[in-house]
Amino acid sequence: MGTDGSGVRHGFWSHCLAGGTVATALALAPQLASADEVGESFWTPGSFGSLAATASQPGFSLTSTYYHTATSAGSEVARARLIRIGRAAVDERVSAISISPEDLAMVTPSYAFATPVLGGQAAAALTATYGRKRTTSDAVITTARQDGPFATTRFDTISDVVTGFGDLSPQVSLRWNAGVHNVMTYLTGNIPIGVYNVARLSNIGIGHGALDGGAGYTYFNEQTGYEFSAVAGLTYNFVNPSTDYQSGVDVHLDWGASRFLTKQLQIGLVGYIYNQASCDGGSGDRVGCFQSRVAGAGAQLGYTIPMGELEGNVNVKAYKEFAAANRPEGWNVWLTYTLSPAEPKPARSAAPTRRMPAK
Repeated sequence: MGTDGSGVRHGFWSHCLAGGTVATALALAPQLASADEVGESFWTPGSFGSLAATASQPGFSLTSTYYHTATSAGSEVARARLIRIGRAAVDERVSAISISPEDLAMVTPSYAFATPVLGGQAAAALTATYGRKRTTSDAVITTARQDGPFATTRFDTISDVVTGFGDLSPQVSLRWNAGVHNVMTYLTGNIPIGVYNVARLSNIGIGHGALDGGAGYTYFNEQTGYEFSAVAGLTYNFVNPSTDYQSGVDVHLDWGASRFLTKQLQIGLVGYIYNQASCDGGSGDRVGCFQSRVAGAGAQLGYTIPMGELEGNVNVKAYKEFAAANRPEGWNVWLTYTLSPAEPKPARSAAPTRRMPAK
C-alpha cells in the first residue's frame, strides 16, 4: 500500500477491482458514457470502484474489460441528436425515443512505480477501446406553419451502426496509505482519435478533448475484510471542432462498499452520481443549456486467482440507472480481468548451521 515499511501490503487485495487499480479502465474508458452534447460525455460513471485508493504491487499490470450497456433516451436527447445530424430543425417539436445498445472492449496497460513520489505511489496507465454501437431513433416531428394556424407532422425512423476504435485515455495517479486509510488523486484526459462523424447517430469517440481530475478515499481493514471507497472528480470539456459545441463542466462521484469473505472472494455494492454543473455553450449550441444528470446503483463480485509470481483478478459490476435528465438511462455491466504482479512471499529464514564438536 503505502511507501513506508508496510510497503504494498495490500497488493494481493488491491487488484480485485481493476477499475480502481488502473482507474480507468479509465477512467476505464470514459468515452463509453453518455451526457452533455447529444447525451454523450467523456467520463463513464462507474469507472472507479472498491479499493480505488489502495496502491498496487510495483511493476506492469494489464487490465482487459468488457463493457455492455443498454440505454434509452427521451425526446430531449433524441431531439438534440436529430438536430446535430440535420434531421430536425431547431424550431420543430420532437416526440421521440432513442435506443442505444453498446459493446466495448478495453485494454489498459499500467505501471506502478516502486520509488515513492511525494511520499506516495505513482502510477501511469493508458486505455484503448474498440467496440460496436447501434442507435435507433423513432420520432414524431411537428413543424408549425408560418402562414397559418395548422402544423405539419411527419414520422421519422433512423438507425445506424458503427464499429471501430474509440479515443485514447491516459491517466496518472498518486496513492498514499496510513494504516486502514488510503487517499489518492488522479488526472486523466481524452485524446479524440476514435471513430467520430457528426452526421451519424452512433459514434465510439466523442469528437473533442477533455481533462478530468479528482481525489478519492478508501477505508480497508484486512482483519475484518470490510472496505469502502469513494472517488469524486471534475471534467472540463474542450470545444468540439466538428460542431463548435462545448459541453459544460461535469461533476461525478463513484463509490463501492464490499467485504472479503476470504482472501480471494469479494462481494459488495457499487454506485455513482453524475451531474453537469454548468450549461453547454459554444457557437454550435442549438439546444440551449442541456444540463444532464444520472445516478446508478448495483452489485459487485470479485475473485483473485493466485498464479505464482502473478495473480489474475476477475471482477463483475452491474448498475441500474435512475433519475436521468437530458441523457440516456438504462443498465450496464463491467467484466474486468487484471493480470498483475503478486504480493511477494515472506523470505524464509535460513536453517541454523549445525556445529560439529572438535576432537
